[in-house]
Amino acid sequence: MQTAVVNRASPASLNRTGLEQAVNVSVSPPENGSTVQAVIAGMLVMLAGTIPRNILFAANLRYVPSLPWAVPIVAVYLWIFWRYLSGDGPPAETRAWRRSSLRANPLSARAWTLALLAGGLGIVALVLGLWLANRMAVLPAQDASELAGIPPLTVWSLLLVAAPVAGIIEEAAFRGYMQRPIERLHGPAIAILVTGTMFAVAHLDFTPILWPYYVAVAAVYGMVSFLTDSIRPAIVLHTAGNLYSNTDLLLHGKAEWQAPAGSSALVWSTGVDTSFAITLAAFLLVSTAAWLAYRALAVATTAYVGSGSPRPDETTA
Repeated sequence: MQTAVVNRASPASLNRTGLEQAVNVSVSPPENGSTVQAVIAGMLVMLAGTIPRNILFAANLRYVPSLPWAVPIVAVYLWIFWRYLSGDGPPAETRAWRRSSLRANPLSARAWTLALLAGGLGIVALVLGLWLANRMAVLPAQDASELAGIPPLTVWSLLLVAAPVAGIIEEAAFRGYMQRPIERLHGPAIAILVTGTMFAVAHLDFTPILWPYYVAVAAVYGMVSFLTDSIRPAIVLHTAGNLYSNTDLLLHGKAEWQAPAGSSALVWSTGVDTSFAITLAAFLLVSTAAWLAYRALAVATTAYVGSGSPRPDETTA
């Protein structure tokens, strides 16, 4: 069975208007592989990048915890790991596949600006949505009690470095190696649903009530990656989100936007108060702004407008 393929100009080659890219439609067989293979590849990338970091951080907290010695080692490992995912190193037969799967394509300044604007608004909408959810259901608590007694320099160093490390590894795994092949087979909606679910499973603190949150996170980062055909903006956005949550955790001892409000503060008990109404209005306003920003990004980076249409399958400069 053949599928329609849309060849579009790369966001890296956008001119000043960003709206004049030609769309070349052809027909070709679907890419080899399956959704299961994409999921396995993405999870293997995530594990290969995350497990060494976790081992080194745990060792740092146990041995010479006064000095964040694991930070430079993790940085070197991350650089080597990124180079390998980018296509460097053996075997030569997989270099092209690794480079394509990583999806770390360069972007124009215009594409970068629109991608960060859309994704940034999406993150703000997510935070506001969590505040609302916190008033409607008891969410799992998150606190920093397990970090008590560890020297502040080490705690701050490890948590702040963990933000870009997670951003790079998880975007390479979920929006690169996993999402891109599924997009080609089933389109972006199914790809985001699958990656969001696996993203939730990959977080050991996952509980079913947070599944919609992880899918929403996957939608924010996944649509940016889909529209630009690059994980680079998603890495920046993911890192920024992690920096915010990690800093909030360190400063307040718990993530206020994720901690449960308790049954006495649930809106079903208190009614719709001023705080809830303002948060709801802000959520709707920011969500609308995010949708408009994503629409502008879609027009500028793909010159491809259509509701429910399959993703452009191939990008050419």
